Amino acid sequence: MKKNNKGFTLIELLVVIAIIGLLSTFISMKKNNKGFTLIELLVVIAIIGLLSTLSIVALNNARARSRDARRVSDIKQMQTALELYFNDVGTYPSQNIIASATIANGSVTYMKTVPTPPTPNDGNCSTTTNTYAYTQTGTNGSSYNITYCVGQTITNGPTGGIIQTATPAGIK
Repeated sequence: MKKNNKGFTLIELLVVIAIIGLLSTFISMKKNNKGFTLIELLVVIAIIGLLSTLSIVALNNARARSRDARRVSDIKQMQTALELYFNDVGTYPSQNIIASATIANGSVTYMKTVPTPPTPNDGNCSTTTNTYAYTQTGTNGSSYNITYCVGQTITNGPTGGIIQTATPAGIK
């Protein structure tokens, strides 16, 4: 949440205003008044509603960033398995690797189950682009491409909303 010039967040200011309002109500109450007025109750309900809305928005943004971080982590794990395969065999796997497949050579398993991308789709990623697609490229299996999509741009990472490509050189 952005801070104003004084260094307080919006939530902190709203809480202080609510506390001051409730304290002034207690001080100004006459001895025969034993409750809150309708206006006071509505103000408190509105403040609680605003605070819950802000927290839900922040939670949804955090969930989307978490799914994008998982996508990048999955791709890095696939790259590690492919590099181990390449070190043992001398080429990258020739078959296209899809979600839930296995990356193996004979009795050696490099990745037991290729992960599936998290859902729901984020940003401009659609159901068809929210996949991990491996393709062997280069002469004699000397390279590969893994295409994937992240919803938001990741700091020092891929740009969000467009199909990205991972190669032996790294994640783009």
